[in-house]
Amino acid sequence: MNGNEILSAASEIQNELKDIRRTLHRHPEVGFDLNFTKKFVKEKLTEYGYAPIETGRAGLVAMCGGKKKGKTILLRADMDALPIFEEADVDYRSETDGKMHGCGHDMHTAMLLGAAKILKAREDEINGTVKIEFQPAEEIFQGSPDMIKSGVLENPRVDAALMIHVAAGMPLMSGTVTVSGGGVSTASCEQYHITVHGKGGHGSVPHESVDPITAAAHIHLALAEINSREIDGHDYGVFTTGRFEAGQASNVIPDKAEMWGTIRTTDRDNKVGALIKKRMEEIAKNVGAAFRCETDVEFYDYCPCMIIDSDLSVDVMRYMKEIFSDGAIDLSAITGGKPGGGSEDFAFVSHEVPTMSLIIVAGSSNDGYIYGQHHPKVRFDDSVLYIGAAGYAYSAVRWLGEH
Repeated sequence: MNGNEILSAASEIQNELKDIRRTLHRHPEVGFDLNFTKKFVKEKLTEYGYAPIETGRAGLVAMCGGKKKGKTILLRADMDALPIFEEADVDYRSETDGKMHGCGHDMHTAMLLGAAKILKAREDEINGTVKIEFQPAEEIFQGSPDMIKSGVLENPRVDAALMIHVAAGMPLMSGTVTVSGGGVSTASCEQYHITVHGKGGHGSVPHESVDPITAAAHIHLALAEINSREIDGHDYGVFTTGRFEAGQASNVIPDKAEMWGTIRTTDRDNKVGALIKKRMEEIAKNVGAAFRCETDVEFYDYCPCMIIDSDLSVDVMRYMKEIFSDGAIDLSAITGGKPGGGSEDFAFVSHEVPTMSLIIVAGSSNDGYIYGQHHPKVRFDDSVLYIGAAGYAYSAVRWLGEH
């Protein structure tokens, strides 16, 4: 099974993949609530000759190969969308208000379905087993650990894992394949929620109240000192307050003020994250107390940093250069070797088995794709779907053949 054959097979089903992607785009679903999406993917896998297995709360797994002895490689696509209103000017816009495939997971799902179809038609040639995973709830960092807990890495045991992500709004030509180098690739992420409790009252007599907004504002400003004064300049550690809420009327002091945000670090053992959390709790509680308020700090939905296996990275770079005429780009040439600040819940897999990640440019900023992931106006160039399908399939068969 050579690269030209796989690339040709992928090119032949490009229109089918585009139809799949646009159907999924019209029907976005979030978290684990993927009734339409899971049913649609399951039907496609069955059509291609698979017997998909429901795994975890909303995931699907399908097996290909296994007729020849060998190792097992996992190919993964995430299926969930984001809870945002779509503003992109496309004729296949979301038909569900408040939900949108703004991160490209519809692209990933279509690509992996394409790879599944290609691989099934050549199943007798596979040296080992390809485990094909369709995962829910990536955006809330719960889908991957749920599927790991449900056995996605076992029976047979996974020896290597690969994911693909698309990117729009980059100053690179659409279809460019970038390969992550070994080491930490993306940051860890953990959500936080700070609640400041005061005593509400009339806006005309603030001295009779305990104002939680004032306390929360001072907490927000004080937390910035963690970055500027307490973290080693050689370390990466950042937190962002993305949501701040208090009150419902202009003339009323509320009982409480709340902040939500994220903490991100790139150290494997999360020592920087532990320091940030410890100091956040101390600062929030003590600053709140200085303003006569009580403060609660909650941390949740942790996702570790993703670690790319160096040997697997070298292998996949070689495979991409074999199959694509324009080759592939080492992602470090773009990032300067720095890990990405975004987070990805496939990181949980990377702490269990050797893992690899590809990023495919799906919309160049030079061609009008000016918005990036998670923006309500982001558009993805679905003419690159066959590239992802070929990249998935060829990486799997080449790695299994070599190992």
